[in-house]
Amino acid sequence: MLQGFIGAISVETMILSATLAQVREAKQQLIAANETLEYKVKDRTFELVQEIEERKQAQALLHAEQEKSEQLLLNILPEPIATRLKHDRGAIAEHFDEVTILFADLVGFTPLSARLQPLELVNLLNEIFSTFDRLAEKHGLEKIKTIGDAYMVAGGLPVPMPDRAAAIADMALAMQEAVTRFREERGENIQIRIGINTGVVIAGVIGIKKFIYDLWGDAVNVASRMESSGEPGSIQVTRATYEQLKDRYELHERGKIAVKGKGNMTTYWLRGKRSR
Repeated sequence: MLQGFIGAISVETMILSATLAQVREAKQQLIAANETLEYKVKDRTFELVQEIEERKQAQALLHAEQEKSEQLLLNILPEPIATRLKHDRGAIAEHFDEVTILFADLVGFTPLSARLQPLELVNLLNEIFSTFDRLAEKHGLEKIKTIGDAYMVAGGLPVPMPDRAAAIADMALAMQEAVTRFREERGENIQIRIGINTGVVIAGVIGIKKFIYDLWGDAVNVASRMESSGEPGSIQVTRATYEQLKDRYELHERGKIAVKGKGNMTTYWLRGKRSR
């Protein structure tokens, strides 16, 4: 009987030993599985961190490109127009009852271009027009465009301004001073001829791939005629502009001149600003 009892204990011991061995093996397998899982989690976490960082970098690059595109758009369009264009790709056209338009031409630039190297010519023109751009910004005016050696700027759009004619007059006088300084410093025989008119215009954006903000109307044509029929070193204005400037500026009547498409018109020379 004792032998049977001992035998039973031996069997149980063997079973227990086998069970313990299985438990140890299972524990080792569990440890190994946990280690493998930890490595996988670490690897995946690292991959996720990398992916997040790459996405952040991509978003930053995209944001930078968007800002660059918006800045380029603002360089060619007025800010209110650029904002509208981002949300509405349709045609933009507006009517303005009273806008003052300035056309300026660099007299003597054509013969100068014949003797200068292309890069010299572009740098010279860029220097002058960059000065004009700063003046337009200073006086709250809207540069419309440049064509060759001609410069066009307007006051009273796309946001109406009450003192638009005076702002244009101030810029015209400052443009004269800038060209005079340039002529004296560089020794180049360049003068500026300026024409100004005030009236009704249509303003809008044209183009699909290359946008341009431009003006149309009889007032624009007359402003251009004021420039072309003027004299080098002069600022010629129409009666409409004269009426808005006469109390604060020195203006001399030129008399009647023949204006293409308009017949005879009385025009005035803007000489300066009256001292208070």
